Amino acid sequence: MTRGIKLYPITACSDSFQSMHVCDCRLGKDLLQLAAGRNLVSNIFCSVPLRISSVRLYSAPRKSLPQCRRINRMLSNESLHPPMFSRSNSQASVDSTSMEDFWCEVESIKENSEQGQEEQTLLEVKPADEGELEAEWLQDVGLSTLISGAEEEDGQALLSTLTRTQAAAVQRRYNTYTQTMRKKNKHTVRDVRDIFGVNDSSPTFETAPVSPVPSNGIQLPGQKPVWKSVSSNSCLDCGLDKDSPSVTEELSYEVSFSESITVLPKNRERQKNQRFKKDDSALPKFIVRKSQFGLTEVGDLSLEDMKKIRNLSLIELTAFYDALGIELKRNRTERIKGRENGLFGVPLAILLENDQKKVPGIKVPLIFQKLLLKLEETGLETEGILRVPGSASRVKNLRQEIEIKFHEDTFDWDQVRNNDAAGLLKMFIRELPSPLFTVEYLPAFITLVEKVSKVKLQLQALHLLIMLLPDANRDTAKAFLQFLKKIVAHEGKNKMNLWNVSMIVAPNVFIYKGKHANQEEMQAAATTAHIVRLLIKYQDILWTVPSFLISQVRKMNEATMNNTKRQMMFDKGVRRLLRRKTMERERPERSETHIPEGVIRVYAPLHSKVSMAIQLNSQTKARDILARFHCENSHASSKNTKIQIQRLYEIGGNIGLHCLDPDAYMLDVYRANPQAEWVIKPKSS
Repeated sequence: MTRGIKLYPITACSDSFQSMHVCDCRLGKDLLQLAAGRNLVSNIFCSVPLRISSVRLYSAPRKSLPQCRRINRMLSNESLHPPMFSRSNSQASVDSTSMEDFWCEVESIKENSEQGQEEQTLLEVKPADEGELEAEWLQDVGLSTLISGAEEEDGQALLSTLTRTQAAAVQRRYNTYTQTMRKKNKHTVRDVRDIFGVNDSSPTFETAPVSPVPSNGIQLPGQKPVWKSVSSNSCLDCGLDKDSPSVTEELSYEVSFSESITVLPKNRERQKNQRFKKDDSALPKFIVRKSQFGLTEVGDLSLEDMKKIRNLSLIELTAFYDALGIELKRNRTERIKGRENGLFGVPLAILLENDQKKVPGIKVPLIFQKLLLKLEETGLETEGILRVPGSASRVKNLRQEIEIKFHEDTFDWDQVRNNDAAGLLKMFIRELPSPLFTVEYLPAFITLVEKVSKVKLQLQALHLLIMLLPDANRDTAKAFLQFLKKIVAHEGKNKMNLWNVSMIVAPNVFIYKGKHANQEEMQAAATTAHIVRLLIKYQDILWTVPSFLISQVRKMNEATMNNTKRQMMFDKGVRRLLRRKTMERERPERSETHIPEGVIRVYAPLHSKVSMAIQLNSQTKARDILARFHCENSHASSKNTKIQIQRLYEIGGNIGLHCLDPDAYMLDVYRANPQAEWVIKPKSS
């Protein structure tokens, strides 16, 4: 057991010095001897006896730095303030002692890098001009046809679904692109008026009243939102501490975030010295009220529809920044060349491709799952978990052994100490060639956090950034954040609260691997820690797809289907085939297949009764249909366990595949997509 000692100079000459907290010192005389060795006793303490104001006991001291080195560092002026080159407005606004874990973690990372554990090859990227950045943006949002000039259905369908603010954002980027291209005289570009059908190519940005999204997914000005009466379990209550005295706010997904910003505050809430309170209770508590469609998680939609969600999310994020008056720029950092085999330093996509050969359908790399499982089984109550580092040499040897034995299932996980497992977990995240949370728009988000103090606006921007993540990154990040939430839940045992965990995780997740890493990784120290805190605390919200985006996807799919039908009608051969098929279908089965309005036929291939026609009313929920099938098939006891975990799916029509919330009101879903099929099957994990 070691003692922490607070020392206060008593004489008047000490007024300019702050109190210093010294760790890992066994006796006060050891401290004086070390200080005397550096000729600091007469200079700092003015030859005056020291008063011990408090003694704190630590059972898990940090091991990353030698004892003498840490004491000398804390006695120096640099211990009171981080290096000047690494400080930013946001970081300086946080009490220096509250960021101590952050700086210690950064130093630990650097030491591991110096030992050659994280060697990676940088691939230089040529800086892009403004026109190239706008061209990349148009390609990222699925509007590359505006650059090529081709008339493709997907681009036209996307443009037809945009809100007022989203269309203005696209128009502004396209204007910039065309102006740059005209200056370069590269090729003829389409006039923006041909795309949006307006007479004036300069968009207007007057604030407009919010237009709620009704059940059919079409925005109607002035229409009030439709809400169902809900019980206490019909909302998403997001907060780690249920007894927290923080303010409770309600979030709505019915209206696009950018449309809801009708008036900017006069002061724009801009603060150069944005201050982050490390007290968890300072963060508001958000409640997401379920609409008639319920809530949809990112894994509940088909891959094709999620691709459209990403395109729309980037457009919405850009419009959101425009509404706040903040510039959204894509960050073109140096790319990192990853390994093509092994476990550490390998792209997530390659790891999953290899793992899926062993476990089909897996979404999180097996090595990452195993590290999380090891820590969840034995490390959640370990004091200082994640903060207290393991032995650097031991972690290095374990990594080499895992690389050889993991796929052979011969590695002995019982030999791994909890702190070493935490070190391996952080190393895995750091060494990913592309960061777990991609950094294209990270600097822009840091700018927003530093300029806008309202947590609700920060959370909305972060929500859209999560929607932009690739599937592999999103699924892995979700598993990681769920693990971090469990660590915080065991704070009473491991002494790691939300802010402590955020400080340790931030440099591992957001560390830059570019040539200016030392400066960039520290300039936003407190901001990145705050971002991690938002990710952990509000993760249940962040994995939910906003309903206004789903409504836009429905409209995109409907526009695509209508375009396809129109094209098919021009083909005489297709028309004759359709006419013949229609006649054959109507003759024998017309009376049998006719389904009255408000009646759906639900299919359940794994049940003994594989289909059932169900009359819907205004109170019918998805869970009611599941319960009815369970009751009808209760005699099939062998399948009862399967039935319990099955969900109702909406398939086809204006959606690819949609796993319905058990609280979704089926009559509203049916009216939004009357052409869909309804299937009960197990939810994919």
